[in-house]
Amino acid sequence: MTAAAFRALHHGPQPLIIPNAWDPVSARVIADAGFPAIATSSGAVARVIGYDDGQLTPPAEMFAAVHRIAAAVGVPVTADLEAGYDLPAKEFVDRLLETGAVGCNLEDSLNDQLQDPARQADYLSEVRAAAGADLVINARVDTFLFGGTIEDAVTRGREYRRAGADCIYPIFAPTSSLPDLATAIGGPINAHAKPDGPTPADLIAAGATRITYGTSLHNALMQVLRELLP
Repeated sequence: MTAAAFRALHHGPQPLIIPNAWDPVSARVIADAGFPAIATSSGAVARVIGYDDGQLTPPAEMFAAVHRIAAAVGVPVTADLEAGYDLPAKEFVDRLLETGAVGCNLEDSLNDQLQDPARQADYLSEVRAAAGADLVINARVDTFLFGGTIEDAVTRGREYRRAGADCIYPIFAPTSSLPDLATAIGGPINAHAKPDGPTPADLIAAGATRITYGTSLHNALMQVLRELLP
């Protein structure tokens, strides 16, 4: 599926639910379950290959992992690539497109600090210019990770939309705030589901149009493994 077709899934008629995979096996399970697309989880991928979340994985290893996932399935893959690994936009886009992914998630915090929104918007604009229509850009807004306000999330979301982002992801936004965020930002809004809630149905009812799970699926399965061990 092309980026254009994947982009169209963000505009209905059904909300887009994209579980997060961390290797070819988990990706095939998700695809076999009938989901129309797969997202990677940077945290889960990092842990599977021996690193941790927080942009600690060497870019070459993360891109290689994304390539293996994309090659394993016949549905579009969007890659969670943290804050871009300090790569220039053109290099970032070229390396990502080589993996076979048609989308990316880029977050606006680094080293436990929110980045300047204007600087983040500039980077997103450069990624958009380098990719043209060949990537669906999901711009993560990390305001709520740091106790920020709806107003700040809206300001960032609007700026990132103007920079060319296709979808805005105010991660961990309170479910009750999603209607205001969706109305004020405009366009597709990504929300974060977890196995123990909030559920996709909860988030969709509140105005989200795209649902992902981040590391929560991998975390839940690792807990099951712990409980299975004697």
